[in-house]
Amino acid sequence: MKIAFMFPGQGSQVAGMGKDIYDNYEEAREVYNKVSKILDIDMCNLCFESTMEELSKTENTQIAIATMSLSILAVLEKHGVKAEIATGLSLGEYVALMYSGMLSIEDGMKLLKQRGYLMGNLVPDEKYAMAAVIGLDASIIEEVCNKQMEDGKFVVPANYNYSGQIVISGNEDAIENCMEIFKEKGAKKVIKLKTSGPFHTIKLQKASEEFAKCLENVEFKEPKIDVIKNIDGSIYSKEDNIKEILAKHIISPVRFDKAIKLMHDRGIDTYLEIGPGKALSGFVKRELEDANVYTLNNLDSLNKFLGN
Repeated sequence: MKIAFMFPGQGSQVAGMGKDIYDNYEEAREVYNKVSKILDIDMCNLCFESTMEELSKTENTQIAIATMSLSILAVLEKHGVKAEIATGLSLGEYVALMYSGMLSIEDGMKLLKQRGYLMGNLVPDEKYAMAAVIGLDASIIEEVCNKQMEDGKFVVPANYNYSGQIVISGNEDAIENCMEIFKEKGAKKVIKLKTSGPFHTIKLQKASEEFAKCLENVEFKEPKIDVIKNIDGSIYSKEDNIKEILAKHIISPVRFDKAIKLMHDRGIDTYLEIGPGKALSGFVKRELEDANVYTLNNLDSLNKFLGN
């Protein structure tokens, strides 16, 4: 069995997430306590007691999802479950970096707290939206977005989730225009998303620049396993300027489609999504019909996988 660990991103959060695992596993409790001390935030209160509105604020979402992912990871490690390769969607890449040993939990969680604050607050004051486009070729989506940009509107591909789905991000009016055009051009489905920030676009340039300063004094170590970069779907190498990549990550499209292809090419046959939601599992299942995919997002799914 060749295992990949996948860590979810923003949008997968749910109120009360992770509490059943916290209540049943000492390893999970230790993670919540550790992160609470690192960030000087009561992570149990944030994850288990917050309203969905509070939890969905970017500055809260990123640290909450990462903490839940790390808590499940601690349980898996206790049971000897290891991955050959790790990846994540947006903030999930930081959990992959922490798992690989490239980034300490202390530095990783502090960076996510800063990243979440900057991405939530250093955004030009405009109306934004995001939409998922399903069943339309990437070149058509890119062409339509480029035409809107030429007309003075702002809309770009932000997430290449798998070969059949791309998320676009931009000003609300441009998103509305594109949604109609995509339907006319034969998209199977076009869905407006609840997430509304212009994430992974140039609109977050200021946040990217400020985050680069946060990265300056962080130490990155040699990884124990391979980690796939969101920015281009390749493995981190010794030659990479990781600080520059993570700063650019905020304003660059996520290439999860390329991550799926790389994992498949590397002979991965078992994919574990670790954390809230099930989006990444869905992407892999749609792309790789024969893959063994497990979504570990609550006590039942975790115990079932571990055979408890």
